[in-house]
Amino acid sequence: MANVNMMVADRPVVIFSRSTCCMSHSIKALLSGFGANPTIYELDEIPNGKQIEKSLQKLGCQPSVPAVFIGEELIGGANQITTLHLENRLVPLLKRAGAIWV
Repeated sequence: MANVNMMVADRPVVIFSRSTCCMSHSIKALLSGFGANPTIYELDEIPNGKQIEKSLQKLGCQPSVPAVFIGEELIGGANQITTLHLENRLVPLLKRAGAIWV
């Protein structure tokens, strides 16, 4: 879990993803559409991806991707991000984290 904490430190938005995951693609597109520039880690493309995925699961990510951190806090996966968006709570969260300025 220390690896995950270091990877999200000092970054407004971090997405742990797999390059072949359609839900990860959708969440990346949604956040980018608001003007956020998330740091994206494709777990199937980095050397320690399996280890990071296990750490995400220990943090409660089920399924493990997409896993979204906003303001260094684990928000969750696609369901949580979509719910925040539909409840008009996602943009204020992104603003507080300094991910967007509008």
